[in-house]
Amino acid sequence: MRAGALRVQAEDPERLWSDPGVYAVAPGVHRIPLPLPGDALKAVNVYALDLDADGGTLLVDAGQMRSGADALLAAGLAALDRRPADVRTVLVTHVHRDHYTLAVELRREHGTAVALGAGERESLHVAAGPTHALAPQLEALRRCGADALVRELSELDGRDGMPRDIWEEPDDWLADGAVLAAGERELRAVETPGHTTGHLVYHDEPGALLFAGDHVLPHITPSIGFEAVRAPHPLRDYLGSLRRVRAMPDARLLPAHGRVTPSAHARIDELLGHHDARLAATERAVASGRDTAAAVADGLTWTRRERALTELDAFNRMLAVLETESHLDLLALQGRLVVEQVDGVGHHRTP
Repeated sequence: MRAGALRVQAEDPERLWSDPGVYAVAPGVHRIPLPLPGDALKAVNVYALDLDADGGTLLVDAGQMRSGADALLAAGLAALDRRPADVRTVLVTHVHRDHYTLAVELRREHGTAVALGAGERESLHVAAGPTHALAPQLEALRRCGADALVRELSELDGRDGMPRDIWEEPDDWLADGAVLAAGERELRAVETPGHTTGHLVYHDEPGALLFAGDHVLPHITPSIGFEAVRAPHPLRDYLGSLRRVRAMPDARLLPAHGRVTPSAHARIDELLGHHDARLAATERAVASGRDTAAAVADGLTWTRRERALTELDAFNRMLAVLETESHLDLLALQGRLVVEQVDGVGHHRTP
């Protein structure tokens, strides 16, 4: 569909969630999927909320700069009789470029205010710096015993050709519990570390809506700890965040990738079950003699299609090994495994 031909329509389970369009989610709330060229995720959902009768608009997440998303966002807003200049605020769920960087562009062009979780401050500063974009991940992969993968990734441009000036500080660093006006709605920022340290979800409790970013995704499990400054125990943090949101009143799940679903709680239960099963499979792999994160990852299957690690591209092999490291770390914290460092590489065994 051409960007200029977008129209407002109801959510349709028969359509691909990533198809261009403007989808009515709730009164005054619309989902606008924006493209992610070359990314397996295909698109990122941006949510447009009406602020007032004059056309003022708030966005939750913004899309990726220099991806063609700006034109499609403008077309989506036009279908709502709005313009990019009408976007007064972007509430960003986390610092990853497919959520944050188009907000920077909107501010440069229209003065839009940008808000981000305070826990993202350190990663944002490092991302804007001179080091290789994957430097923290390469260091972690060495600890995982994945030297061949380190060599392969070191030869790649970790920024995919994107310049460093896509990163700027937000106007507001949001603290956990901040309450933000969105027209007749109020959104509460809830800190949900795990996917990134400062990830926020935005909860409209009276309206039973959860703008979940990448914290809860309906079809895939989010990567854990993929950020410029890695947290010490990202899986522990992530599971704690899932349980925190599970304890809140249930709400419709408005994810950053995938279709809107009726219950955040139902998907959280699935994710918690998935990680329980993954921890058990990881423990069995160590008991069978695989002792490094790289070796354990190679003994597991990946994605819903149960693929071997070798079937994944280098970037996704990296995510797989680092996720395995997170599961091994949690098993060690729980006393189910013992880890010993040998020449900077973690070796695991059962107690």
